[in-house]
Amino acid sequence: MHLYNRYAKVPHAWPCLMWFILGLGLRLANLTAKPPWTDEFSTLVFSLGNSFLQVPLDQAIAPDILLQPLQPQAGATFQDVWAHLSHETNHPPLYFVLAHWWMQLFPTQGGLVSLWGARSLAAIFGAASIPVIYGLSWLSFRSHKASHLAAAMMAVSPYGIFLAQEARHYTLAILWVIASLACLVITTSHIQNRTQLPIWAALTWVVINALGIATHYFFTLTLCSEALVLLVLAWQHRPPLSPPWWRIYAVAVGTCVAGMVWIPIFLQNSYGSKLTEWIQQPRVGFAWLSPIFQAIAAWITMLYLLPVEAPQLAIMIASGLVMLIFMIWAAPILVHGFKIQLQQPETRFTTQVFIGLVVGAIALFFIFTYFLGIDLTRGARYNFVYFPAVIVLLGATLAVCWHSPQEFIGRWGINGPKAVMLILLMGFLSAVTVVCNLGYQKYYRPDLFVQLIQQTSQVPVLIATTHKTHVHIGEMMGVAREFKIKNPKFPSSLFLLAHQDQDPNTSTTSLENTLKVLPRPFDLWLVNFHAPVAEAVKKCAADTQSLPAVNGYEYKMYHCGDS
Repeated sequence: MHLYNRYAKVPHAWPCLMWFILGLGLRLANLTAKPPWTDEFSTLVFSLGNSFLQVPLDQAIAPDILLQPLQPQAGATFQDVWAHLSHETNHPPLYFVLAHWWMQLFPTQGGLVSLWGARSLAAIFGAASIPVIYGLSWLSFRSHKASHLAAAMMAVSPYGIFLAQEARHYTLAILWVIASLACLVITTSHIQNRTQLPIWAALTWVVINALGIATHYFFTLTLCSEALVLLVLAWQHRPPLSPPWWRIYAVAVGTCVAGMVWIPIFLQNSYGSKLTEWIQQPRVGFAWLSPIFQAIAAWITMLYLLPVEAPQLAIMIASGLVMLIFMIWAAPILVHGFKIQLQQPETRFTTQVFIGLVVGAIALFFIFTYFLGIDLTRGARYNFVYFPAVIVLLGATLAVCWHSPQEFIGRWGINGPKAVMLILLMGFLSAVTVVCNLGYQKYYRPDLFVQLIQQTSQVPVLIATTHKTHVHIGEMMGVAREFKIKNPKFPSSLFLLAHQDQDPNTSTTSLENTLKVLPRPFDLWLVNFHAPVAEAVKKCAADTQSLPAVNGYEYKMYHCGDS
């Protein structure tokens, strides 16, 4: 009763709780309906304290052997998590250690780690960002309307739900981004008022930044964006040696020290360059324009996304048209609110700070893409570094639209509150789109691939792929997991991970040697196999029927009968 009375005196707590419950429900809905993909397998294996190196290479292995790294080990500790993580991948350990403790709370699924348990941690962190973004918005604009709308947009953002339904570290990183931005808002307020930054704020900022870097190295892009904003403010508020600048410099030094701790560990990792090859591919022709369209697509999906990945072409086309019409309708309304936000003296400065953050981060993305040859726009998930700033700006803009004059919004056939409600409704429909796997689908669809194998092959199968890093093991783990959990009665299946460093022929030789010793008949599925075709393969009959494409799995099938 005392707790009820306490919250009854805080009327704004109830809507915030409602947004949190809505966001948590959306993030937990259909949580295991989508199969895990390679990045999630990395989280599962390393968080268990296991290693991919225990998987045998260059020999045919059964699904149970391939899936051994997904089995919890009673004696594993967080030291094992860090030991394998630091030698086999290029990520800092904080999230993986937390996941290690969290996943122990859930029973196994067929002897394998619980996928629901692993994903639920990210979902909970994602839901936690809803009240936290409310706090950041309130700290920034002192407007409950703007704060509630920011929380509502965070709750239903299809991009936010996409990140929250993967067993990855991005939602925890988003919490650190929000906390770091809150420290920046406090700091810029002291700069504007020419007052000293409290020691507690400076120390808190350093700790938050250290935790952010320990969660994801790309958190440093958020820090760089903040640094750009502070550089502009230093130029505008000269001289930069007066309060609070000395403590800002101390924060910068402390953050740099926290970041430099990870440099030797990152450099000693031999897997690092191989794991990032996919964002360092050369571009020719129209490919130079693809980063622009990739970036725009990611920006749009922070707000809305309809079923553009539905299996029916008519639904895809209709969804695309509705999204286009909605964008044409909503853009002038949002621009109108944005302009008013910049014209209000009490909000202009903070709005400019957040604009600087977003513009600075986007500029860094394109600098990396076009000048350093690292296309960060290929991974929409990397936009977590400025996603919270976009949501705060969007909430403030919608709050202005809510109170906009009838005559402006009336030109578009709807008043301010109804326009905002329609935008929120579109966000909710977009959230359902992601939950139902009709948008932001996984890059790999082992569920569809296993269905195809089951429908096509009536004899045992050998699934062969080339191997360079644990990413390729993850591709096959997805297939093996589908066989074990959903298709246990299928005729025996074997997997071959044909290792390859510099010479592709090593994979060819591995496949050749394996085919010579396997009993026949069997069907050979070459999946993402990037090597010359072995002579033994040519003795098998290539399947000439037209088979459907499957996301993440480029394949060819051969019937290897009796010799």
